[in-house]
Amino acid sequence: MGYRGVLEKAGASFAASGFIVLLIVGPVTLLESLFLVMFSSEDQSNPGPDPGSRASIPEIIRKKRDGEKLEEEEICTFVQGVTRGTLKDGQIGAMLMAIRLQGMDAEETLALTREMAASGRVLEWPEEWRGLLVDKHSTGGVGDKVSLPLAPALAACGCKVPMISGRGLGHTGGTLDKLESVPGFKVSQSPQQMREVLETVGCCIVEQSREVVPADKALYALRDVTATVDSVPLITGSILSKKAAESISALVLDVKFGSAALYPTLESAQQLAQSLVSGGAQLGISSVAVLSRMDEPVGRRVGHSLEVLEALECLEGRGPGDLRELVTTLGGTLLWQCGRAASVPEGAARVACALDDGSALQTFQAMLQAQGVDAAVAQALCTGSEDVRFQVLGRAKTQEDLLAPKDGTVREILALPVAQVLHGLGAGRTREGQTINHHVGAELLASVGQPLRKGSPWLRIHHESPRLREEDRSALQAALVLGDPLPPRFKVVKTIFPQDSENTKPPSG
Repeated sequence: MGYRGVLEKAGASFAASGFIVLLIVGPVTLLESLFLVMFSSEDQSNPGPDPGSRASIPEIIRKKRDGEKLEEEEICTFVQGVTRGTLKDGQIGAMLMAIRLQGMDAEETLALTREMAASGRVLEWPEEWRGLLVDKHSTGGVGDKVSLPLAPALAACGCKVPMISGRGLGHTGGTLDKLESVPGFKVSQSPQQMREVLETVGCCIVEQSREVVPADKALYALRDVTATVDSVPLITGSILSKKAAESISALVLDVKFGSAALYPTLESAQQLAQSLVSGGAQLGISSVAVLSRMDEPVGRRVGHSLEVLEALECLEGRGPGDLRELVTTLGGTLLWQCGRAASVPEGAARVACALDDGSALQTFQAMLQAQGVDAAVAQALCTGSEDVRFQVLGRAKTQEDLLAPKDGTVREILALPVAQVLHGLGAGRTREGQTINHHVGAELLASVGQPLRKGSPWLRIHHESPRLREEDRSALQAALVLGDPLPPRFKVVKTIFPQDSENTKPPSG
């Protein structure tokens, strides 16, 4: 019996048991095909077409399953069904897997993005802000605290930044989780409250409200449990629909690649970057993607409250060079995009000036207060010493140093093992809504190229247990790679501009 015969026989067996079976055909593996994307026959009684629509949900799923192109009306029917709650999870999961395996072309992806953006409220701003509304999105990484200094630095340069951010899931940290380590900070803000903060401060960092892109919230929850998170069309639709709903003029995308990123190689990350830049342009958003390395952590501190401390150092014109590089490069790109700088290097210099002269820090303090932080707490955090800042944010019960196992020179400090151990110690979630420990984290005590003697400390772990477990200690020690040091490398590798998303340019300056 051939490949397809095996699948058809398995499908008939499932169908006889009262299940609908989607036999995925095309250039996919046997294992992927045997996923079969099943859902209970009770779904058949609720196919979920919208009133007046000619398309039925099972037919739409079948078309994409078989690799056919979907019409705009069919995509509209699917998204509206998701938003209105008329589809079963099995139907949505089947569609997500069909998209993951068969893909979508540029027209389908654009239609998906537009329908998702139209599923909820589109934010409206004063006419005089036109051209000044900007935002940044990162695909996620370890120690990625860039948004915290970037948003106020851009506001200090005259932009309006309505940043809708997310929480951490898996090994990557979320911007909202970091900010919630500050006592009193409220990430939940209504559209009217966002407008008031932007009027007085120039930037806000908030969670996605129920009113904005509800289709994305429903789809994202199922993408995570159906192994479809890495689908380029679905990522593009998720990111760009939220940015379209923000009604921004310019967007910079930090697409990360490496061992601790969603995409391990530059080539795979570049495919997503090109999709985002092209899609953004078609939505009327000036979009640029920066491809940056994510093998080692950003900065020297990982963990929610520890990353707030490091972001404050950056806002004081200090801190790690790689964090400053990302902030100034991304910020400089946005200033160039919205016409407030003649070039990316000029924009980067303006952002650097805002970090060095204290204006970005003052804006950050104002944002904290505008989003619920007591004025005395915000002042202590932004003007106090590190000891004072620890008093405000709190500290884990235990600080434990790991020692170098032998003499050598630091070649790399891998981000993924550090993040995975911290996740297990309470810094991350295994399910949506789970409580996390903002004080769990790590400090890198050594840097690439630094000679280490056996027994010298290279990593400090902040945690709540008396001692680390041996398996955690072993995993962390594996993150330290000794040997010939790698040559100095910038975080930013390539930049993809909207004029031609097939071409890439090296970072300026």
